Amino acid sequence: MMRITPLVKQLLIINVIFFIGSQLVPVSYDYLAMFFPENESFRFWQPITHMFMHGNLMHIAFNMFALYSFGSALEHFWGPKKFLFFYISCGLGAALLHTGVNYYFFEDGISILSNHSFEKTDIVSLLNQGKIDTRWQEVMTVSEFQNFASSYLGTVVGASGAIYGLLVAFACMFPNAELALLFVPIPIKAKYFVPGLLAIDLFLGFKGNSLFGGGGPGIAHFAHVGGAIAGFLIMKYWQKNQFNNNRWN
Repeated sequence: MMRITPLVKQLLIINVIFFIGSQLVPVSYDYLAMFFPENESFRFWQPITHMFMHGNLMHIAFNMFALYSFGSALEHFWGPKKFLFFYISCGLGAALLHTGVNYYFFEDGISILSNHSFEKTDIVSLLNQGKIDTRWQEVMTVSEFQNFASSYLGTVVGASGAIYGLLVAFACMFPNAELALLFVPIPIKAKYFVPGLLAIDLFLGFKGNSLFGGGGPGIAHFAHVGGAIAGFLIMKYWQKNQFNNNRWN
């Protein structure tokens, strides 16, 4: 195994500190998890702080194992400054796509309700109280209502978006490196392993589970996609400009 690199070690420590703190002070989720931007609980720092918050032990364990496994190799070649830029950028890319999709679901719900004589100000006022009007369910399908309500009331936590970016970067830099899952110990080249892993995780995610992020409902699938897309675009830009051969320190 590769020796843990300095910045990856610091990120691991920060995530563990945030996790322990959140368990001791649960109200911290109200300030550090990321809310929908129109929600009264949204704060400008949440697109950053949500990356260091995790929902449960399995959630942080998977993410930190992936950070150590892939992040150390990338930091070794990039240096800490370039690695930190990439890591945070992928996390922000995850937050951006997740929020964009939520805006679509929210505005779609508002449009449906407005067509049935519900006022947006009244809807938002009720949502900000953490409540819903049961009459909304009478004019929306089950999926429309769930997407609408969760987009506004739900929160997102975890480093999964940034981790997906690291997975993509690793596959771009070391396409022929052989990797294997613990429960499927068959070596597979990274250029096949990472896309396959992403596909499996997204499939499981839409069924209410996730490889990187623990299990259960409420998985931010589009945050995962956003992190992967951000990582892919940055890598393609760096490769095009041969920027990936330069350290930032």
